[in-house]
Amino acid sequence: MKNVILCLLIPLLQVQLISGQSAKLNEIITSYEAYKPYDRKQFPLGIHTDSMAQAKSDFSSALLQQLETVSKDALSETEKISHELLRFRLQNEIDAYAFKMHLNPLLADAGFHLNLNYRIRPLLNNKDVTNYLAMLQAIPDYTEQNFELIRAGMAYGISQPKIIFKGYESTYENHIVADPVNSPFYEPITNLPESFDTNERAAIENKAKSILTASVIPSFKKIKQFFETEYIPHTRTVIGVSETPNGEAFYQNRINYYTTTTEYTADDIHQIGLREVARIRNEMNQIIADLNFEGSFADFLEFLRSDTQFYAKTGPDLLKTARDIAKRIDAELPKYFKTLPRTPYGVKKVPDALAPKYTGGRYSGPSSDTQPGYYLVNTYKLESRPLYVLPSLTAHEAVPGHHLQGSLNRELGDSIPRFRRNTYLSAYGEGWALYTEFLGDEMGIYTTPYEEFGKLTYEMWRACRLVVDTGIHAKGWSREEVVDFMMTNTALSAHEINTETDRYISWPGQALSYKMGELKIRELRKKAEKELGNSFDIREFHEVILEQGTVTLPILEERVNNYIIKSKKE
Repeated sequence: MKNVILCLLIPLLQVQLISGQSAKLNEIITSYEAYKPYDRKQFPLGIHTDSMAQAKSDFSSALLQQLETVSKDALSETEKISHELLRFRLQNEIDAYAFKMHLNPLLADAGFHLNLNYRIRPLLNNKDVTNYLAMLQAIPDYTEQNFELIRAGMAYGISQPKIIFKGYESTYENHIVADPVNSPFYEPITNLPESFDTNERAAIENKAKSILTASVIPSFKKIKQFFETEYIPHTRTVIGVSETPNGEAFYQNRINYYTTTTEYTADDIHQIGLREVARIRNEMNQIIADLNFEGSFADFLEFLRSDTQFYAKTGPDLLKTARDIAKRIDAELPKYFKTLPRTPYGVKKVPDALAPKYTGGRYSGPSSDTQPGYYLVNTYKLESRPLYVLPSLTAHEAVPGHHLQGSLNRELGDSIPRFRRNTYLSAYGEGWALYTEFLGDEMGIYTTPYEEFGKLTYEMWRACRLVVDTGIHAKGWSREEVVDFMMTNTALSAHEINTETDRYISWPGQALSYKMGELKIRELRKKAEKELGNSFDIREFHEVILEQGTVTLPILEERVNNYIIKSKKE
């Protein structure tokens, strides 16, 4: 009788254990998502102070201790993924404060003041207008808070290298205007919907002009003075982060974060990069041979960089070509994906204030349910924007790259916690986007040998990143060595190579995520194709990669391995 009772009780206890662990995890996730260290209506640009950064770190540390008491064995697959992703995010918040990352809110092509440009979006209703004007009013305090953080960083020995700030005046001078209507921030006011009557429009225009005159334009004048007299003259001369306080440990921490594993050292990644560079170079040489080009590899690169046939004559022409490629890819998507996003995307130029220090293109996700995503194409210095790389760029930034993956992630709804819908990990997101450049070959988006070469030069670009990022931050490379390596091995323009080099210098480790993520996805696909043979279904494989949203590479590998096992049984 006792054994019978035990047999009845054990399953019940197991159910209670599973239910209890799930409930515990959900409580922790709820606490995480509910955490509001400040009133966002009162502080639309946030609070940027050392005490706020410490408070976030302390909260994350306490929550991580609670999370570690949850037994993952009792969780479902989706819950296990939530557990791991929350652990990853909490640990990064702790690490960010420990390594004083908040004291360096600048990158070569981003930063506290540059980020304001992304808030210049269409205003569709009164709520949008109210929020936008409140954001503009918050710029003076936001600016002063970031000044204080940067000053504290400089006192500690943390800054960006002086070498990346050549031409940096373009990041603020566009906002220093005599007439507020010429401010980029005034643009949304000039394009209000017709639903606003004449009186409403006039009131909004007057208020916007007043705020721009009293708050925004003076703030950018202060930004100019701060950078030119206080900050840039006193920034560091060495470019590698390993040469800053606690820099070696910080770089390894960033390697772990941007590859989402603890598997690699800087030297491991450097060697992987050199092998990839050699492999891709062989494929490039084959295309050059097939074209019967007379000259060396360097001669061919110079031909690509200088021949006018490879460049658009006007910015609108470049945008028109990008839109054409995007629509051709759109038509191929159902063949490769079971689930497509509902959110549309547009194609438009990079804002003028960002363009000089910006990459060739980038994706900007929607800010609300009423907004589309945007594939931003850089029309600045057209002689540095070759058309032969445009198919790769479009696949990467729009579809089936960032827009498709990011939109599907946001559209998962209540099937995953909100924090996961808002999570972006470069190894997954950038790895996926780079993989889609490879997928573009199968989709037929490369129509000439030069576009095929463009695909390879983009792949080579990401392989070179493994070499030069580790070269800069772990091996003492100079900026000149980085530029020479990139010029020798890629067909990127000199302008783009220089802006990219500054980006790698200012953002340690992030450039590693693209190729390391892509290599893992291609490795997993190759394994699935080999194991499943004729039963391999590309649409099913992509569903496995995308259906749980953003994940770490170890989680992704486990999911694909489980998919292979399950498919073999069916």
